[in-house]
Amino acid sequence: MVPLESGILLISDPFLKDPNFLRTVVFLCEHQDEGSFGFVVNKPIELTLQDVVPDAEGLLIPLSEGGPVQKDTLHFLHRRPDLIEGGVEVIDHIFWSGDFTQTLSLLHSGQLPPSDIRFFIGYSGWGESQLQQEIDDRSWITRVAKNDLIFNPDITGIWKESLTDLGGEYRQMVNYPIDPQLN
Repeated sequence: MVPLESGILLISDPFLKDPNFLRTVVFLCEHQDEGSFGFVVNKPIELTLQDVVPDAEGLLIPLSEGGPVQKDTLHFLHRRPDLIEGGVEVIDHIFWSGDFTQTLSLLHSGQLPPSDIRFFIGYSGWGESQLQQEIDDRSWITRVAKNDLIFNPDITGIWKESLTDLGGEYRQMVNYPIDPQLN
């Protein structure tokens, strides 16, 4: 496991019971003493960008549920700082947010491929010391984030791939039942 810091992945323990985070992977965008936030990267929803943004007509880019907090907000991660101004670099080649009007224009013109951007409804947030307590309680496995995991086109496979990639005992976890009492 890697230390708790901005730019890592939080992989939910296979037996985590919280339905908001059942078999999820969270990309942690910011971690400070006051709190932390990030986005669940493997929870697609049945909406596209054009469903929630009036100026996005024709943009059938799928959305994901970023977490249970402020589900009336839209966020994005991208890997194109050369095209999108104003983004915040979380780790090498992964940026949070940026000029949204410019982003829509780039998507409409085809200059920004949908494979270089991910959109999220809501986010995941933790108050002061809350996430550290959850780590101590073994609710999360931490690992280094990788560009190919965040932007993996197989969104629902990210949890398994994140664990399998770690090898050893983590590789076995992908086959654990959600509720071992039903096994």
